[in-house]
Amino acid sequence: MDLLRTRMDKVRHKIAVISGKGGVGKTLVTVNLAVALAVRGRNGRVGILDADIHGPCVPKMLGLKGSRLMSGPPGVFPALGPLNIKVVSMDFLLPSDDAPVIWRGPLKMGAIRQFLSEIAWGDLEYLLIDLPPGTGDEALSVLQLLPEMDGVVIVTIPSEVSQDVVKKAVTFARKMEAPVIGIVENMSGLICPHCGERIDVFSSGGGEKIAAEMEVPFLGSIPLDPRISKDSDAGVPFIVEHRDSPAAKSFDAIVEKIEKFVERR
Repeated sequence: MDLLRTRMDKVRHKIAVISGKGGVGKTLVTVNLAVALAVRGRNGRVGILDADIHGPCVPKMLGLKGSRLMSGPPGVFPALGPLNIKVVSMDFLLPSDDAPVIWRGPLKMGAIRQFLSEIAWGDLEYLLIDLPPGTGDEALSVLQLLPEMDGVVIVTIPSEVSQDVVKKAVTFARKMEAPVIGIVENMSGLICPHCGERIDVFSSGGGEKIAAEMEVPFLGSIPLDPRISKDSDAGVPFIVEHRDSPAAKSFDAIVEKIEKFVERR
């Protein structure tokens, strides 16, 4: 535990990204928030811990598929993605793409503890921790190991089903005494590539409504953009490639709110 504290004392801000259910694009949001933070003068000072032990996919989104962790005197070094974002993932330790991780809770907690304590993260301004959907072992482990965490960002989509489980995520964070930085609504409408008009493919405004109901900040909405998925599959940072797109501007606006939140603490 002393080594964990030594490592984490060098990380200024720690933020967990969670969702009540799967399929909301949580990891995609995590990756693009990290890139948005890095382009704001933090090259090499942003990290991502992919704490989704059973379904790690951060490496693919950052073009790091097939990478391996290297070790040296200070510890194990994270892989370096675009803008020198430091990345650690279970994916780097698996023998093949189709190798499953068949672990119970204690093993997963042990792995997360090792990722936090044995990785030579160095001096970071932001460490984003991408958690699997729900409020299970991984989320519990991270919040117990990092009681000083700045807070959690909760990702949802406009559907009513997703809104229902957001309440559970907010309640979980409060019971763990982790501040809720705010809610992000992903897949919020489609910007027509021809006329620029917004089309509400699904219902809209659910994220803002649930934020008001639960009395937590609403960080913003991210519109659908087919290029986000395409770039993520190719391991290319969408924020860098399409800097002037509505979605990229949404990520920037959300990051500004996150920065203001953590600086007030």
